[in-house]
Amino acid sequence: MGWKKFFVGEKVPDKDDPKYKERYERDKAAGEKFARVSGLAWCAERIQRWATENRHAFLIIVFGFVIMLFILNVFRLCSAYHSQSTRKVTAVERVDSVMKDRGVKSHTINEMNYE
Repeated sequence: MGWKKFFVGEKVPDKDDPKYKERYERDKAAGEKFARVSGLAWCAERIQRWATENRHAFLIIVFGFVIMLFILNVFRLCSAYHSQSTRKVTAVERVDSVMKDRGVKSHTINEMNYE
């Protein structure tokens, strides 16, 4: 595979293009067979039937889920912003506080004796 093909890719085949017609039909048949065998076709059919019969309930569930995720995202954004607004503690300060809690005497640069 050449670099150009790697980055640019190949032309997306059109389903009506006679050059790709056989490949499209084969891939479509394989996808339909997989959906039928795995039960996805049955599940999608049941959901579609229920959504058609209960339009308002389906829309309330779908948009309620989207709105809930949006509110959760805003909440997480606000909590992250407020946690950053507190005093930032550096890694050295965290290590010093843990060492102080354990009773280890920490040495600062000024206290060290260089010979």
